[in-house]
Amino acid sequence: MIWIIRLFLLSMTLMYFGIGVWAILSPLFSAVDADYPSITEYIGLTISSMIGYSELAGIYGGLNLGVGILCFIGIFSLNYMKKSLQLLMFLTGSIAAGRIIFSAIPSTPPLVNTFFIFEIITFTFCLVTLFLFKPLKNSA
Repeated sequence: MIWIIRLFLLSMTLMYFGIGVWAILSPLFSAVDADYPSITEYIGLTISSMIGYSELAGIYGGLNLGVGILCFIGIFSLNYMKKSLQLLMFLTGSIAAGRIIFSAIPSTPPLVNTFFIFEIITFTFCLVTLFLFKPLKNSA
């Protein structure tokens, strides 16, 4: 079971760290006309002022880098493994909850999309793992 959790955290490390780097470098790719897709195109956002670039770097870049780093540390430490799973559960559960609440408003986009499916799977994996895997129950 521990190796399944470590592989899960490795995949989360690669994904979140990669998204963080992509978000920070996206404005640079646009500035030099690189043939590389911008993260804003992928997530459907448009930056309309200079502060928007800072927000993109801070919220999408910095936050995702931090989550990726914590997941990486969690691969090697039971204490940080538990913290990583708790953070991922809280983060993805909160985002999914926001999507569910938003979907209750009439004429909003459909609830189910690939992001939502990822969030529900991640939330469920973390919840079940934290509940069932005994070594994590005893760690700090």
